[in-house]
Amino acid sequence: FIGGKYVLNFENEFSEYLNIDNCVGVANGTDALEIAIEALDFSKGKEIIVPANSWISCSEAVTRNGLKVVFADINPKNYTLDIKSVEEKINSNTCAIMPVHLYGHPCDMNQILYLGKKYNIKIIEDCAQAHGSMYENKHVGTFGDIATFSFYPGKNLGAYGDAGAIVTNDDKLAKEIRKFANHGALKKHSHEIEGVNSRLDGIQAAILSVKLKYINDWNDARYNNAMKY
Repeated sequence: FIGGKYVLNFENEFSEYLNIDNCVGVANGTDALEIAIEALDFSKGKEIIVPANSWISCSEAVTRNGLKVVFADINPKNYTLDIKSVEEKINSNTCAIMPVHLYGHPCDMNQILYLGKKYNIKIIEDCAQAHGSMYENKHVGTFGDIATFSFYPGKNLGAYGDAGAIVTNDDKLAKEIRKFANHGALKKHSHEIEGVNSRLDGIQAAILSVKLKYINDWNDARYNNAMKY
């Protein structure tokens, strides 16, 4: 029921779907954000830039890690981060930018990555509503240092209860995430650090594996319906 082959299968399938090296299943999308920030190991009091128009999990995950939320404005055309507003908020305390692909609309990742490189700050993608969204023929969630997904039942890829995942191309980071989300242990009863209990259960993983086969068709159907409206 906890972990096992169904979780491993889904993690591998979702990694392959996104074309990213690592996927770690966790209990929900909010945990995914909190654990992702924890794994990046920022100094307390540093700042993360978050869009002013998003779900509370974004800011909640920042403050629960002892960091400061700095709100940037959004582009009124697509409700994603306004690049000019983001750059205005960057200062010596800024450690990361959190682009949120709200309503499945990709942020301008080229400009965000440019700011990340220019100011040497991390990029944490929130893809809670963006399963299957593409930016320049590449899946969102594969641009930044780390990305998070929610599989809450209301999402376009939803489980039958709470579920989430963290993805990254950084193998070392993925190992730390897996450890932290499992009471600080990679092996049972071998706790290297103090972590949390945030694991994807096998039933939800099995459901997600089935649904993943249909996600592209479902996304197309949603798009076509939207165009009719």
